[in-house]
Amino acid sequence: MPEHLVSASGVGHIYGERPAVADVHLDVAAGERVAIAGPNGAGKSTLLRMMATLLRTGTGTLTVLGEELPGGARRARCGIGYLAHDPLTYLDLSPRQNLQVYADLFGVQDADRRIDDLLDRVDLIARADDPVRVLSRGMAQRLALARMLLHGPRLLLLDEPHASLDAAGAALLDAELAAMRTDGRAAVIVTHEVERIASVADRLVVMRRGRIVVDEPVAGRGPAQVRARYEECIA
Repeated sequence: MPEHLVSASGVGHIYGERPAVADVHLDVAAGERVAIAGPNGAGKSTLLRMMATLLRTGTGTLTVLGEELPGGARRARCGIGYLAHDPLTYLDLSPRQNLQVYADLFGVQDADRRIDDLLDRVDLIARADDPVRVLSRGMAQRLALARMLLHGPRLLLLDEPHASLDAAGAALLDAELAAMRTDGRAAVIVTHEVERIASVADRLVVMRRGRIVVDEPVAGRGPAQVRARYEECIA
């Protein structure tokens, strides 16, 4: 049996009186890249935030990296890399200082070398000591990508990751996702860019009105075929 880095059974979450997620069953195995798509309000980001330990489940059982949430949230966070719409950086600090803060939080070994390596990989080494507030949006999102990878997480949780990344950041992210097939990591990718799923994911999960309506492989499908299947699911 494959190792499941995420296991959701009957998971739900309610905002006020409105169910945002309802009765979700989903397993994500080591090495898998799962794309979650659906219309606005389908519950995609809510489900991702529960996996990231940022929201508590209202119903059901959610286990992440072998830790049942919410009790094991602190331990699970050590192995989670989360990338949101907002870069979530400290604007008055430099890229290097931002990464140093997170390196301290996660107890990263050989932090200075790791930080320099990541700043070089995201093409920010020349701007490493400038305040983040003077960087472009694409640069700030590349910094967020470096921060996500800093502590070597086994599980990446990505909310519309390509939307704000520039070409250099998108190429690095795609390379990281490709490497997961063999290195035992996994990724859950919330996206509206359905055509991109064919190249970055192994499975397509479609949500509608808080529920999963399709969960199937995308192997052998091109972008147009994935788009057609998605449109069929939400019609």
